[in-house]
Amino acid sequence: MTEPIPALPCWLNGELSNVRDAKVSVLDRGFIFGDGIYEVVPAYEGRPFRFEEHMARLDRSLGELRIANPMDRAGWRRVVDQLIAAYAQYVGKKPEETNQLVYLQVTRGVAMRDHVMPPDLAPTVFGMVNRLYIYTAEERAQGVACVTADDFRWKKAHIKTTSLAGAVLSRQISADEGANETVMFRDGFLSEAAASNVWVVKDGVVLGPPKDHWCWKASATA
Repeated sequence: MTEPIPALPCWLNGELSNVRDAKVSVLDRGFIFGDGIYEVVPAYEGRPFRFEEHMARLDRSLGELRIANPMDRAGWRRVVDQLIAAYAQYVGKKPEETNQLVYLQVTRGVAMRDHVMPPDLAPTVFGMVNRLYIYTAEERAQGVACVTADDFRWKKAHIKTTSLAGAVLSRQISADEGANETVMFRDGFLSEAAASNVWVVKDGVVLGPPKDHWCWKASATA
């Protein structure tokens, strides 16, 4: 049985509420087409990690989909700070006593269903927050089970788009095998994982996939 949705704090089009009560139109292009982007900002001990880098990647993703950024950096920072404070209050702690994941999403907005991008729509802006699990030293030393698969996603995987059917299918491959993650390859070369970045340590050097259109471009956490 699916667990009930907790009343976690969220921010939708200027209003702070919770994920149970927040509502968007069924004609939102994010719902109809997956026509939107997302970004995730981790907050360690209540402090956003590499906020500017995450905002730069959000800008790039929006630009690729030709969606105007609905807020400046200061506006996004206010949203992130509000969500961090709201989550800390939700769990009965001070912000600095928490580690959080702040999820931000922008869709093109609401319009009648048509594949062509309608001009001058008001973007739908959504944010939510949840606990960030920090793996213990023992867990990191032990590692996790992974499986490999061909990277069958589209050729613009560097856009953090909400159209994540490919990632969902990839992640399910490992779930079906009782593993934690699916590591994906294109033409014999490592690209990334279904739901996480992949880095390889060889001879003391950290190696990652090239920063191109095959994977999350210029990772904000790398």
